[in-house]
Amino acid sequence: MAKISKKELINLLNKDLGLEYTAIVQYTQHQGTLKGAIYQSIQKELVIHAQEELQHAIILASQIDYLGGVPTVSMPPAKVSKDNVTMLKQDLAGENDAIARYIQRIRQAEELNLYHLGQQLRLILAMEQEHAMDLEQALGK
Repeated sequence: MAKISKKELINLLNKDLGLEYTAIVQYTQHQGTLKGAIYQSIQKELVIHAQEELQHAIILASQIDYLGGVPTVSMPPAKVSKDNVTMLKQDLAGENDAIARYIQRIRQAEELNLYHLGQQLRLILAMEQEHAMDLEQALGK
């Protein structure tokens, strides 16, 4: 397998950054629109998730800048629904996607001997895995 270039890694990290922005917006919208007493606990958790996604965005922006890139301000659109279960499934899909991307990104960073970046990405990955667990529990999985 060909080694990734630093420029390619910066581009991928910028895509990750845009998706973190999307997660912030999506969690914020979903926590505000979930309805019903059975969702109160996960609703509070979504507020925490949004705050943690902001921390991820800040880490990524700093790392992109450190690597010589310019942190993006672009983001894909958030997914919305009027159905509580659909919202939570949308959030879980986003977390599962993030988990897969960050596992790959850690390998790519370490291919370039960017172990400091790999460590930061591991911290983000662990939090994304916790988010997925919270959502799976809320969905009864």
